[in-house]
Amino acid sequence: MSEPCTQPVVVYDGVCLLCSRWIRFLLKHDQAGRYLLAAMQSDSGRTLLQSHGLDPDSPFSMLLVENGHGYTDTTAIARVLRGLPDRRWHWLSAAMLSVPRRLRDSVYRLVARNRYRLFGRSAQCFAPTPEQRKRFMP
Repeated sequence: MSEPCTQPVVVYDGVCLLCSRWIRFLLKHDQAGRYLLAAMQSDSGRTLLQSHGLDPDSPFSMLLVENGHGYTDTTAIARVLRGLPDRRWHWLSAAMLSVPRRLRDSVYRLVARNRYRLFGRSAQCFAPTPEQRKRFMP
């Protein structure tokens, strides 16, 4: 039996081009490797989503798992931004969280529901470089 992951994990839609940009952003700004990454199409991503009560086939299934807790939608994004070393992302996180959750999550869900139409879809998941591969869960 494998040990539970102690690092925070970001579960994302691996074929969504907007989500792939988010992952590229994280790879660039999280050079210390604080966050592990798992596509929702992967076995580990599907398992994490299901274990936190989310449908792995839902367009709203962005998830951050941190210290055993699951965070979704804009709360997940804000927590990830706050975990980055560059302070400017902390300010953006605080600004996001200052907006009432109902409003910010409504905007998030509108974008999530239409993300393939607005940003496109890839035939396959984002392919990390060999150096980046250790950041991705199978």
